[in-house]
Formats: sequence, C-alpha cells, structure tokens
Amino acid sequence: MLYRENGQFKVSYSADQQIFPILQDRVVIGLLLAAAFVAVPLLASDYLLRAILTPFLILALAALGLNLLVGYCGQISLGTGGFMAVGAYAAYNFFIRIDGMPAVAAILLGGVCATVVGVLFGVPSLRIKGLYLAVATLAAQFFVDWAFLRIAWLSNDSTSGSVAVSGLNVFGLPIESPVSKYLFVLGFAVVFALVAKNLVRSHIGREWMAMRDMDIAASVIGIRPVYAKLTAFAVSSFFVGVAGALWGFVYLGSWESAAFNVDRSFQLLFMIIIGGLGSIMGSFFGAAFIVILPIVLDQLLPALGQLVSLHIDTATVAHIVLMIYGALIVFFLIVEPHGLARLWSIGKEKLRLWPFPH
Repeated sequence: MLYRENGQFKVSYSADQQIFPILQDRVVIGLLLAAAFVAVPLLASDYLLRAILTPFLILALAALGLNLLVGYCGQISLGTGGFMAVGAYAAYNFFIRIDGMPAVAAILLGGVCATVVGVLFGVPSLRIKGLYLAVATLAAQFFVDWAFLRIAWLSNDSTSGSVAVSGLNVFGLPIESPVSKYLFVLGFAVVFALVAKNLVRSHIGREWMAMRDMDIAASVIGIRPVYAKLTAFAVSSFFVGVAGALWGFVYLGSWESAAFNVDRSFQLLFMIIIGGLGSIMGSFFGAAFIVILPIVLDQLLPALGQLVSLHIDTATVAHIVLMIYGALIVFFLIVEPHGLARLWSIGKEKLRLWPFPH
C-alpha cells in the first residue's frame, strides 16, 4: 500500500528514463545517503568505520567493476586481484614520484593504468570464452604478482617489497581519521555506482548485455564484438584499479603484492555471484555478505558459547565460522541462484502488490 506508484504520471522522456522513477525509491535512496553521509560518521565507532565499513565500501566498488564485466558482458575474469594491484602500485608511483600529486589524481591515474593492463589481457576474449578466458585472465593475476615482486622499480626499490603512503589530503583536508577515510571512500563508491548505473542504461550497456546473452546474434545485428568486449574490460579494470588504489592508500596504508593475491580475485567473484550477476545493488549485497557476515559470526559464536556454559577457543571459532559461512553460501545459491539482489527485487514486487492478491 505504501509502495504503489498510482498517480505518478510521466509527462516527459527524462522523467520516464530517470534512475528511480518511483517516488518511494527516491525517498528511500535519499534517506540512505543522508544516513551514510551524516548519521554514520556521527554515531559509528572508530572500529566500525575502520574495520568494517571502509573495507566493505572498497570491496563493493571492486565487485561493481567485476560485475560490469562478468554480470553485464558475460566475460569471466579471475584476474581481478591483479588489476587491483596494478591500480594500487601505479597510484603509489604517481604519488611519490611526482611532487605535489593530489591523492585523488593519483588514485584515478592508477585506475587508468589498470585500464591499459585490463584491455591488454582482455584481447584474448576476442577469440576465446568461458573457462579458456578464465584461465587467460588468471594468467594476468600471476604475471602481476611476479612483476611487483621481482621488478624493484615498481616498489620504489623497496628491499622488503612492501610500500607505504602517508600524508593523504584532499583540498588541504587530511585523510587520517577513520571518519575522514570513510567519507573519502564513500564519496568514491557513490560516484562510481552512479556512473555504473548510467553506463548499463546507455547504448554501451545494451551492447554488453547483447554480447552476454548471445554474441553471434549481437554481431549479426551490428554490434562490434571487439568494441563491446574491450570496453567492458576497460571500464571494469578502471573501477577495479581505483578500488585497489583505495585499498592500499586508505585501508592498508602499507602493503605488498600478497595483499592482492588470487584469493582476492576469488573473493570478489564470490561477491558478485552471491549478490547477483548483472545488478548494481547486488555488488553491494555481495560485499556486505562476504565482509560483514564472518565478523558477525566471529562475535556471535563465543557469546552463544557463554550462554550454554561452553568454552570455545579462538581456533575452533575460526573453523566454525568458515563452516557456517560456506554452508550459507551454498544455501543462498540453492534458494536463489540469481543472488541476493533477486530476493530484494521479489520483496519490492510483493510490496507493490500488498495487501491485494493481484
């Protein structure tokens, strides 16, 4: 009853094509943004901001970039962690080698460098697909790991292979406190989510989805596979590279190539599968599931053990968390293989019908 669009008429093309055509959606999104930008910085603790919300937003941004490639264009990639590493190390080199380089510009340039590498390793997608393409992109992961470990210039001749950044600021405002880091990352996440939403609604997004559904039919109707696939790799790698730069600059502060290993690539792939392929919102749902759920279980299990007078040591808790975590992933994929975003869509459809049966 509260989620009906009766009387909300579209009198112009722009009104019909807006991102949130229903007034209730615009109100909810406005309230969520207000809470994220105002209420959370005022009420959340430093631990919540530093250890949960900041990594959640960065990984959601990386998952969003991967979803553009896998979910919207249908090109499987297992080298996402490597593209994150390219963005992080490229941004680091721009930041330390160019005097006065702004942090935002260095992060965006890191995304540009990741775009170049992503397009280079996306070229095999013009001839191969499926598991063969997955193996080709996995080669990018191992090549990047080797490059940042063996080529000393990329890490500013660091003997340990680790690099560090400090003194971040935006327009003279330091990015040091947990609140400032959270707001900095939140700004990137909101802007890039808006860009991604508009991209998938444009002719480029329609070309990606045509290639995903049936590439031969798409080429028959005039869509160029070279342009569609390489633009998907380019945009996806840019998003992922920016997320990698944010991961290194804002969340870690100091890092080495192991921070972007193949486990990170699989983690991001699991995010979009669980959250929902081909869904902007699903990228955030998947990131929340992967990042927040283990932390909640890690805190909840010892509390439950105390209630039943059962001592559970740390190692046991870690193993139980992994078991429950894996079981929930399998459960969600069985119940709704289209991801958590589909459950969200079903809930909205039920609200539009409630309380009437049809």
